[in-house]
Amino acid sequence: MNYRNADLNLLKVFEALMNEGNVTRAASKLSLTQPTVSNALRRLRETYGDPLFVRNGAGIRPTRRATELWAPLARSLRTIRGTLEGESFDASQSDARLTVSMTDYVACIVAPRLLERLGELAPGMRLHTHPGTVVDFGQSLDDNRADFAIGAYNDDVQRPGFMRSRRLWSVDFACFMRNDHPLAKLDKIPLKKFLTARHLDVSLAGRVGGIYDRVLQSRGLQRNLVSTVSHYSAAYEAVRRSDLIAVLPWSEGLETVRMTGLKRVAPPLAAPARTVELAWHERHETSALHQWFIALVVEMLAREPAARTARAKPGTRS
Repeated sequence: MNYRNADLNLLKVFEALMNEGNVTRAASKLSLTQPTVSNALRRLRETYGDPLFVRNGAGIRPTRRATELWAPLARSLRTIRGTLEGESFDASQSDARLTVSMTDYVACIVAPRLLERLGELAPGMRLHTHPGTVVDFGQSLDDNRADFAIGAYNDDVQRPGFMRSRRLWSVDFACFMRNDHPLAKLDKIPLKKFLTARHLDVSLAGRVGGIYDRVLQSRGLQRNLVSTVSHYSAAYEAVRRSDLIAVLPWSEGLETVRMTGLKRVAPPLAAPARTVELAWHERHETSALHQWFIALVVEMLAREPAARTARAKPGTRS
């Protein structure tokens, strides 16, 4: 784009399209009509000689050229806003819509707290959640199905280059069983009894054999895995109603009602601890709304014991 002919309003349209992934929503965010935004997109395409955005279901997704342009343009917009008075955001007056991808384990912890805080600070804001897995969290952020993803992502999961994240709290794993299970009277389960017991596992992606099975395999061991379910809530309830045992997430100070009536003991071999993170796409780095939400979630969970443990650990991503 020739600097002398540059139109900053076009860059604001480009930013809105990147953030919203939908022409209608971008127009609403900018308080413009849809034809006006479509016309601005046409001018952007002529300027850069690229479609920039292509249809993707009910919305649009950026082309490779648009993605390449976004990083330097986003930095420029941040600089411009910082030089001027800055972009203001009044949460109490906002009617914004945010979508967050999370597992049911995370949702049971985060959603009640988050809805309470939004009711206090941003009563007009609309929050929607949908199930998420480590398999598709990057895609859901990239194609604008979700503004944020919250989950315990493994260090061995390939993280997209566009992803930014903040640590929220640490997750340990414990062996759960019903209170009157034959093994429940033991404070420490012998390894042999543990391996031969009937095990239940959770796989959000529907895979058989997860992280804990790899821990066992690395030691030449194998447990008696008889069932896999795709929801943590189903796992806790199944354990409560059967003779199954399960190595499931547990975080100090973040227990939920699903864990009541269950015996919790340490497994003979510890499962690797994981950290729950809040993740978002880098295109939202210029959005006052998204930055406000990030600060809200981090502050909201900062008072929890598990969150303090997470912050003490090195390697926070941002």
